[in-house]
Amino acid sequence: MIVLLLYRVTRALLALPSVVLRRETAKDAELLVLRHENAVLRRQLKGPVRYEPADRFWLAALSSLIPRRRWADAFSVTPKTLLAWHRRLIVKKWDYSARRAHTGRPPTAAALKKLVLRMANENPQWGHRRIQGELAWLGHPIAPSTVWEILNAAGIAPAPRRSGPSWREFLTAQAEGIVAADFFHVDTALGARLYAMAFLELGTRRLHITGVTTHPTGAWAAQQARNLAADLDTRIESLRFLLRDRDTKYTAPFDAVFEAEGIDVLLSAPRAPRMNAHCERVIGTIRREALDHVLILNEAHADRILSEYQDHYNGHRPHRARDQRPPNALEHPATVTDLQGRRLLRTRLLGGTINEYRYVA
Repeated sequence: MIVLLLYRVTRALLALPSVVLRRETAKDAELLVLRHENAVLRRQLKGPVRYEPADRFWLAALSSLIPRRRWADAFSVTPKTLLAWHRRLIVKKWDYSARRAHTGRPPTAAALKKLVLRMANENPQWGHRRIQGELAWLGHPIAPSTVWEILNAAGIAPAPRRSGPSWREFLTAQAEGIVAADFFHVDTALGARLYAMAFLELGTRRLHITGVTTHPTGAWAAQQARNLAADLDTRIESLRFLLRDRDTKYTAPFDAVFEAEGIDVLLSAPRAPRMNAHCERVIGTIRREALDHVLILNEAHADRILSEYQDHYNGHRPHRARDQRPPNALEHPATVTDLQGRRLLRTRLLGGTINEYRYVA
């Protein structure tokens, strides 16, 4: 707007002498045009001629003082280009794009868009109205149409036609009701072999090492099943399946303990440890973090070592499957910002093989 006003004032001032001296004014204007064009050429001797906005401003203003039939001699550009410069200056008067940028509905925050996409990815069955309702519950007022536009722009189809859950999402949902069982051996310092039994809740990754023995039998395995049922107490009602291999020590009394609680027993295929991969992996973790660093003396010593490691595993050790939370933790602790004012306490487990760190309250 200021440029247009300045352009009009300049043209008026340049046109004022033409009222008195019309012929002389046209000649003077041509001289001014030639001088300005020479300045442009001198400024760009090594490259093509380029007119800056200020050059276009002056040439368009001086064009009103020169008859149009003499434009071809006075200007190095065509009359079409000169008139286009003039129209461009006039168009700026009606340009409201800068004014429109500050009116209307404010844009959706990037963090809110990210939250909408996260809810859509984590809940394939949710449509845009269900997501809008969840956002309203969290304190984010947003229109359903805005949620639909965000999903549509990201290429996410409506909920009824959205692709189903991935294998990771499907297996995670099924793991909430599965407990896996497996045997593993422990070699003592004198070469004797002990056997322990481990149960793992796949949903929470909670570990249960129910006992250690030198001679595992079917009766002993059934007793370990009873010990697990007693430890789980009312939480056993949330379990639906028991996953185990085809070891002969899993007898009918062992299965009967779980069937009495309404839990179905699932058998893995012969020689297929990957079908019970979670339990196999936790046994490997027990070896790498505890058993490989301690000389086991006897059955009582092994039971104490495994019990201490079980408490560490369930109460302190972070798990990637649980967003770096231990199995017994429901949420992360509060974020610590003042590192200088807090005292860090180290707890040594298994003779210093494992360390736990906590801030002193």
